[in-house]
Amino acid sequence: MDSQVLIVGAGPVGLTLAIDLGRRGIRCVLLEQKEAPQFLPKMERCNARTMEIYRRLGIAQKIRDAGFPRDCPMDVFIITSLVEPPLLHLPYPSVAQAQAEIAAHNDGTMPLEPYQLISQYTLEPLLKDIAESIPCVDVRYGCEFISFQQDANSVQARIKNTDGSMTDLRADYLVGCDGGNSAVRRQLGIKLQGEANLLQLRQALYRCDDLFERIPIGKGRHYHVADGQATFLIVQDSTRHFTLHSVVETDADMATMFEKTVGMPVNYEMLYVGQWRQNLLLADSYCENRVFLAGDAVHLVIPTGGLGMNSGVGDAIDLSWKLAATLQGWGGPGLLASYEIERRQIGARNVDASRHASRGRRAWRSAYRPNMRDNTPEGAETRANLTRIAEVEQRKSNEMIGAELGYVYGGSPVIWPEPGDPPEPDFMKYVPTTWPGARLPHVWLDDGRALHDRIGDGYTLLRLAGTQADMSGLAPAFAAYGAPLTVLEIGDERPRELYGYDLLLVRPDLHVVWRGNRLPADPARLAALATGH
Repeated sequence: MDSQVLIVGAGPVGLTLAIDLGRRGIRCVLLEQKEAPQFLPKMERCNARTMEIYRRLGIAQKIRDAGFPRDCPMDVFIITSLVEPPLLHLPYPSVAQAQAEIAAHNDGTMPLEPYQLISQYTLEPLLKDIAESIPCVDVRYGCEFISFQQDANSVQARIKNTDGSMTDLRADYLVGCDGGNSAVRRQLGIKLQGEANLLQLRQALYRCDDLFERIPIGKGRHYHVADGQATFLIVQDSTRHFTLHSVVETDADMATMFEKTVGMPVNYEMLYVGQWRQNLLLADSYCENRVFLAGDAVHLVIPTGGLGMNSGVGDAIDLSWKLAATLQGWGGPGLLASYEIERRQIGARNVDASRHASRGRRAWRSAYRPNMRDNTPEGAETRANLTRIAEVEQRKSNEMIGAELGYVYGGSPVIWPEPGDPPEPDFMKYVPTTWPGARLPHVWLDDGRALHDRIGDGYTLLRLAGTQADMSGLAPAFAAYGAPLTVLEIGDERPRELYGYDLLLVRPDLHVVWRGNRLPADPARLAALATGH
């Protein structure tokens, strides 16, 4: 075999997958058609769950150091221009403030890591450097994926190199992380279903070195313009670059729209203009035999709520440890089969969450009238009406913590089926739970460490608050498959109070497999289920 895993597409999803596979000792080749990461505006925020994942990869601080300054507020404004009093100002904490708030809470309601604003053109080169530093990861830019063939034992892919020559690469598995126009998905014949081309906008990237410091109405990250053209301005991580989205006729109109939004004389350079379409689409399937799909290849969302790239990172982490387990010989046939079952329902949920957020934004935008800026009683009423609606509806884009942290892998064959109904999903609110399939809530230990940081890269049985429950049957059951299991004794009272049980079995991705006050009567059944046997 040329590789154990062949990954097509070196965006943040493919790079995250390669990094996690590499740190697990899995040989992988990462192919990217571009010659190098490009300076193009795409995603601009890693959400709380993604930053928790990057913390487990040991790279969260590198991402923060490269991103939006930690003391800058993440406020959101609805404006007529940057120099007029805002119609609405929604304050959100800076990273430093959010970290302080997390440090002061120990009720499970907070993530371990807050969000981080970082532009994709900053994140991609950083992840590329990390991936290239891992000996078993082979990163190849300028290589175009052409096609693949698969049989019962392997996948063979045809690759076009920079010089035009063709190469065949054979691997145990192939993963398409190659975006909304995925060539891998197209060859599999998998369709996208949902709502396509809901709105077409232009997006432009500008460099303006002094604008951020000069904004008179207050510093933030998003400035939504109350106009009839869906215009909004985003501060990028350097605070010297900005992106603007708007519905205009020509590329040149994006310069005029920027000047109109800024509302004061500034020196700027327009670096890029492109068009994009709003889509809410989900793939019919996430895999076929030895070929898997992740990220935008299987779900396309409107970037309201920041659930695009972040959903893809969740895909990558679910898939990576299952691929590693299978290749290392201890993962049963049900483990990789659970990838689609677990992640496609989250893809569907996040498409719905994006729809929920975009409807909120459309609700207040629909209150726009041409007299918005008129100094008349009618103009004042229009502004007041739009502001009243936006005060409720704009929050749907900015306060999606439930969608970020609160997802549960319902019906997964590798999650213990507990009687009863799982928690009701809520996009806007996160309620900590240890229901099997949920992310283990973050809790601080008495020594100041996070319990998440004590959990390793295999399975962990948490033994809480000095329980005397007999666990002798579980370790041999996992050992029979060669599956890694650590028993972690936590004597602190707080985790037991929060988690509600003496024993919890947790997976490498921090999702709960099983919980109880004593092991099941047949521990071997639990081990077989958890490992996909």
